[in-house]
Amino acid sequence: MKKLTSAFAILASVCAAQPAVAFNKGDIIARIGAANINPNDSSSNIFVGITDLGLGVTVEDDTQIGLNFAYFLTDKLNIEVLAATPFTHDVNFGVNDPLSTGNKLGEVSHLPPTVTLNYYFNDPANAFQPYVGIGLNYTFIFDEEFSASNEAIGLSNFSLDDSFGLSAQIGADYMLNDKWFLNGSIRWIDIDTDATFDLNGTGGFVSSIEIDPTVTMISLGYRY
Repeated sequence: MKKLTSAFAILASVCAAQPAVAFNKGDIIARIGAANINPNDSSSNIFVGITDLGLGVTVEDDTQIGLNFAYFLTDKLNIEVLAATPFTHDVNFGVNDPLSTGNKLGEVSHLPPTVTLNYYFNDPANAFQPYVGIGLNYTFIFDEEFSASNEAIGLSNFSLDDSFGLSAQIGADYMLNDKWFLNGSIRWIDIDTDATFDLNGTGGFVSSIEIDPTVTMISLGYRY
Protein backbone atom coordinates (compact mmCIF):
# COMPACT_ATOMS: atom_id res chain seq x y z
CA MET A 1 0.00 0.00 0.00
CA LYS A 2 2.85 2.35 0.87
CA LYS A 3 4.49 1.62 -2.51
CA LEU A 4 1.23 2.37 -4.36
CA THR A 5 0.76 5.60 -2.41
CA SER A 6 4.33 6.61 -3.19
CA ALA A 7 3.81 5.84 -6.89
CA PHE A 8 0.69 8.05 -7.02
CA ALA A 9 2.56 10.80 -5.20
CA ILE A 10 5.40 10.68 -7.71
CA LEU A 11 2.94 10.68 -10.66
CA ALA A 12 1.07 13.65 -9.18
CA SER A 13 4.28 15.61 -8.71
CA VAL A 14 5.40 14.87 -12.30
CA CYS A 15 2.03 15.99 -13.71
CA ALA A 16 2.04 19.11 -11.59
CA ALA A 17 5.51 19.94 -12.87
CA GLN A 18 4.48 19.77 -16.54
CA PRO A 19 4.21 23.17 -18.26
CA ALA A 20 1.01 24.28 -19.97
CA VAL A 21 0.86 22.45 -23.29
CA ALA A 22 -1.38 24.75 -25.33
CA PHE A 23 -1.14 28.34 -26.50
CA ASN A 24 -0.30 31.61 -24.79
CA LYS A 25 -0.42 35.27 -25.69
CA GLY A 26 2.41 36.12 -28.09
CA ASP A 27 2.73 32.60 -29.53
CA ILE A 28 3.23 32.22 -33.28
CA ILE A 29 2.08 28.98 -34.87
CA ALA A 30 2.46 27.52 -38.37
CA ARG A 31 0.56 24.63 -39.94
CA ILE A 32 1.06 22.64 -43.16
CA GLY A 33 -1.15 19.92 -44.56
CA ALA A 34 -3.69 18.89 -47.19
CA ALA A 35 -6.53 21.30 -48.03
CA ASN A 36 -9.54 20.31 -50.13
CA ILE A 37 -11.78 22.97 -51.71
CA ASN A 38 -15.23 21.52 -52.47
CA PRO A 39 -17.51 24.08 -54.19
CA ASN A 40 -21.16 24.44 -53.20
CA ASP A 41 -21.69 25.99 -56.59
CA SER A 42 -24.54 27.48 -58.58
CA SER A 43 -24.63 29.80 -61.57
CA SER A 44 -26.85 31.81 -63.86
CA ASN A 45 -27.21 30.64 -67.46
CA ILE A 46 -24.59 31.04 -70.16
CA PHE A 47 -25.34 33.71 -72.75
CA VAL A 48 -23.74 34.04 -76.17
CA GLY A 49 -24.64 37.48 -77.44
CA ILE A 50 -28.33 37.76 -76.49
CA THR A 51 -28.93 34.01 -76.78
CA ASP A 52 -29.59 32.12 -73.54
CA LEU A 53 -28.10 28.63 -73.84
CA GLY A 54 -30.35 27.42 -71.02
CA LEU A 55 -27.57 25.96 -68.92
CA GLY A 56 -25.07 27.09 -66.33
CA VAL A 57 -21.66 25.88 -65.22
CA THR A 58 -20.32 23.76 -62.38
CA VAL A 59 -16.93 23.88 -60.65
CA GLU A 60 -15.17 20.70 -59.50
CA ASP A 61 -13.16 20.23 -56.30
CA ASP A 62 -9.37 20.19 -55.88
CA THR A 63 -6.85 19.30 -53.17
CA GLN A 64 -3.55 21.10 -52.63
CA ILE A 65 -0.97 21.87 -49.94
CA GLY A 66 -2.49 24.20 -47.36
CA LEU A 67 -0.53 26.59 -45.14
CA ASN A 68 -1.58 28.89 -42.35
CA PHE A 69 0.09 31.08 -39.79
CA ALA A 70 -1.36 32.60 -36.63
CA TYR A 71 -0.40 35.04 -33.89
CA PHE A 72 -2.05 34.87 -30.46
CA LEU A 73 -3.36 38.25 -29.33
CA THR A 74 -4.41 36.67 -26.01
CA ASP A 75 -4.41 33.10 -24.67
CA LYS A 76 -7.75 32.54 -26.44
CA LEU A 77 -7.71 34.81 -29.51
CA ASN A 78 -5.49 34.62 -32.57
CA ILE A 79 -5.25 36.19 -36.00
CA GLU A 80 -4.72 33.56 -38.71
CA VAL A 81 -3.67 33.90 -42.34
CA LEU A 82 -4.59 31.07 -44.72
CA ALA A 83 -2.41 30.40 -47.76
CA ALA A 84 -1.95 27.49 -50.17
CA THR A 85 -0.40 26.34 -53.38
CA PRO A 86 -2.68 27.31 -56.30
CA PHE A 87 -5.93 25.38 -56.66
CA THR A 88 -7.00 24.38 -60.19
CA HIS A 89 -10.64 23.50 -60.83
CA ASP A 90 -12.31 21.90 -63.82
CA VAL A 91 -15.27 23.92 -65.10
CA ASN A 92 -18.09 21.97 -66.77
CA PHE A 93 -21.57 22.56 -68.13
CA GLY A 94 -24.39 22.25 -65.58
CA VAL A 95 -24.86 18.66 -64.46
CA ASN A 96 -28.45 18.49 -65.68
CA ASP A 97 -27.66 19.87 -69.13
CA PRO A 98 -28.83 17.48 -71.89
CA LEU A 99 -26.17 18.95 -74.22
CA SER A 100 -23.31 17.99 -71.91
CA THR A 101 -21.02 15.36 -73.39
CA GLY A 102 -18.99 14.87 -70.22
CA ASN A 103 -16.06 16.75 -71.73
CA LYS A 104 -14.37 19.42 -69.66
CA LEU A 105 -15.42 22.93 -70.63
CA GLY A 106 -12.23 24.49 -69.23
CA GLU A 107 -10.33 25.15 -66.03
CA VAL A 108 -9.39 27.99 -63.70
CA SER A 109 -6.75 28.43 -60.99
CA HIS A 110 -7.00 30.57 -57.89
CA LEU A 111 -5.40 31.51 -54.58
CA PRO A 112 -7.75 32.17 -51.64
CA PRO A 113 -5.79 34.15 -48.97
CA THR A 114 -8.01 34.52 -45.91
CA VAL A 115 -7.54 36.43 -42.65
CA THR A 116 -9.49 35.02 -39.70
CA LEU A 117 -10.01 35.96 -36.05
CA ASN A 118 -10.29 32.72 -34.03
CA TYR A 119 -11.61 32.15 -30.49
CA TYR A 120 -10.43 29.13 -28.45
CA PHE A 121 -12.84 27.63 -25.91
CA ASN A 122 -10.71 25.50 -23.59
CA ASP A 123 -8.33 26.42 -20.82
CA PRO A 124 -4.86 27.04 -22.33
CA ALA A 125 -3.49 24.11 -20.29
CA ASN A 126 -5.77 21.64 -22.10
CA ALA A 127 -4.17 19.60 -24.89
CA PHE A 128 -7.41 19.66 -26.92
CA GLN A 129 -8.16 23.16 -28.25
CA PRO A 130 -11.39 23.63 -30.28
CA TYR A 131 -12.04 27.03 -31.84
CA VAL A 132 -14.36 29.02 -34.09
CA GLY A 133 -13.44 31.89 -36.38
CA ILE A 134 -14.76 34.54 -38.73
CA GLY A 135 -12.79 36.42 -41.35
CA LEU A 136 -12.36 37.98 -44.77
CA ASN A 137 -11.25 36.37 -48.02
CA TYR A 138 -9.86 37.73 -51.27
CA THR A 139 -9.67 35.15 -54.05
CA PHE A 140 -7.27 35.76 -56.95
CA ILE A 141 -8.51 33.96 -60.08
CA PHE A 142 -6.05 33.38 -62.92
CA ASP A 143 -5.00 31.01 -65.74
CA GLU A 144 -8.56 30.68 -67.05
CA GLU A 145 -8.60 28.57 -70.20
CA PHE A 146 -10.92 26.45 -72.30
CA SER A 147 -10.06 22.85 -73.07
CA ALA A 148 -8.32 22.23 -76.40
CA SER A 149 -11.46 20.73 -77.95
CA ASN A 150 -13.51 23.80 -77.01
CA GLU A 151 -10.85 26.20 -78.27
CA ALA A 152 -10.96 24.29 -81.57
CA ILE A 153 -14.64 25.22 -82.04
CA GLY A 154 -13.93 28.91 -81.46
CA LEU A 155 -14.17 29.50 -77.70
CA SER A 156 -11.54 31.97 -76.43
CA ASN A 157 -10.73 34.82 -74.01
CA PHE A 158 -12.12 33.03 -70.95
CA SER A 159 -11.98 35.37 -67.93
CA LEU A 160 -13.35 35.38 -64.36
CA ASP A 161 -13.29 38.27 -61.90
CA ASP A 162 -11.55 38.10 -58.52
CA SER A 163 -13.77 37.78 -55.43
CA PHE A 164 -13.98 39.41 -52.00
CA GLY A 165 -16.19 37.98 -49.24
CA LEU A 166 -16.67 36.64 -45.74
CA SER A 167 -15.44 33.33 -44.32
CA ALA A 168 -16.18 31.26 -41.22
CA GLN A 169 -14.57 28.17 -39.74
CA ILE A 170 -14.56 25.62 -36.96
CA GLY A 171 -11.48 23.63 -36.02
CA ALA A 172 -9.40 22.05 -33.31
CA ASP A 173 -5.75 21.67 -32.38
CA TYR A 174 -4.44 18.72 -30.38
CA MET A 175 -1.08 19.21 -28.70
CA LEU A 176 1.37 16.33 -29.09
CA ASN A 177 3.94 18.13 -26.92
CA ASP A 178 4.90 21.73 -26.14
CA LYS A 179 5.82 22.46 -29.77
CA TRP A 180 4.04 20.08 -32.15
CA PHE A 181 0.31 19.61 -32.64
CA LEU A 182 -2.29 18.21 -35.02
CA ASN A 183 -5.05 20.31 -36.56
CA GLY A 184 -8.32 19.75 -38.36
CA SER A 185 -10.58 22.51 -39.68
CA ILE A 186 -13.65 23.08 -41.84
CA ARG A 187 -14.05 26.50 -43.41
CA TRP A 188 -16.75 28.12 -45.56
CA ILE A 189 -15.74 30.92 -47.94
CA ASP A 190 -18.05 33.27 -49.82
CA ILE A 191 -16.63 33.29 -53.38
CA ASP A 192 -18.79 34.92 -56.06
CA THR A 193 -17.62 35.79 -59.55
CA ASP A 194 -18.75 36.20 -63.16
CA ALA A 195 -17.30 35.03 -66.46
CA THR A 196 -16.84 36.42 -69.96
CA PHE A 197 -15.64 34.72 -73.15
CA ASP A 198 -15.80 34.88 -76.94
CA LEU A 199 -17.31 32.37 -79.34
CA ASN A 200 -16.09 32.97 -82.89
CA GLY A 201 -16.04 36.71 -82.32
CA THR A 202 -19.35 36.94 -80.43
CA GLY A 203 -19.13 37.90 -76.77
CA GLY A 204 -20.57 35.63 -74.12
CA PHE A 205 -20.99 35.79 -70.36
CA VAL A 206 -22.19 34.12 -67.18
CA SER A 207 -23.41 36.95 -64.96
CA SER A 208 -23.27 35.10 -61.63
CA ILE A 209 -21.19 32.15 -60.45
CA GLU A 210 -21.46 31.33 -56.75
CA ILE A 211 -18.66 28.95 -55.77
CA ASP A 212 -18.97 29.24 -51.95
CA PRO A 213 -16.69 26.27 -51.16
CA THR A 214 -16.26 24.16 -48.07
CA VAL A 215 -12.53 24.00 -47.30
CA THR A 216 -11.43 20.96 -45.27
CA MET A 217 -7.86 20.86 -44.00
CA ILE A 218 -5.83 18.33 -42.01
CA SER A 219 -2.41 19.56 -40.94
CA LEU A 220 0.59 19.32 -38.67
CA GLY A 221 1.45 22.43 -36.67
CA TYR A 222 4.42 23.90 -34.82
CA ARG A 223 4.49 26.56 -32.10
CA TYR A 224 7.36 29.06 -32.06
